Amino acid sequence: MSKTSQQNTATDANGVSVIHTQAHASGLQQVPQLVPVSPGGGGKAAPPSKQGKKNSFVDRNSDEYRQRRERNNMAVKKSRLKSKQKAQDTLQRVNQLKEENERLEAKIKLLTKELSVLKDLFLEHAHNLTDNVQPVGTETTATNPENNGQ
Repeated sequence: MSKTSQQNTATDANGVSVIHTQAHASGLQQVPQLVPVSPGGGGKAAPPSKQGKKNSFVDRNSDEYRQRRERNNMAVKKSRLKSKQKAQDTLQRVNQLKEENERLEAKIKLLTKELSVLKDLFLEHAHNLTDNVQPVGTETTATNPENNGQ
């Protein structure tokens, strides 16, 4: 079954083209498609602040121009100072973290040595305890002087 369609294009009051499509072969009704009328087709709209400034010529000697330039220069100066301060703060934080890391690594070494010494002491003490303990039932009465006469 072949489909033949017919398109009618109209522009409404808002500057939007409305394409009405009518399919002959099918009994289905199609929804109109909205298409922008702009010659660029489908691109982003310009922000409101830039729309009126495209074609306007600014007199570089006017007071308004000087005020805008002065405000812009101050904003740029403020932005650069803020950026510089942020970089300095970051560098300072990096240095603090490096120092803290070095301190913590030194503490780890110290605690590792201390743990090793304590382990050695514990093992030595445990070994001495096992050497001094006699198995039960190997005691002799001769070792106990109180029981000799009885």
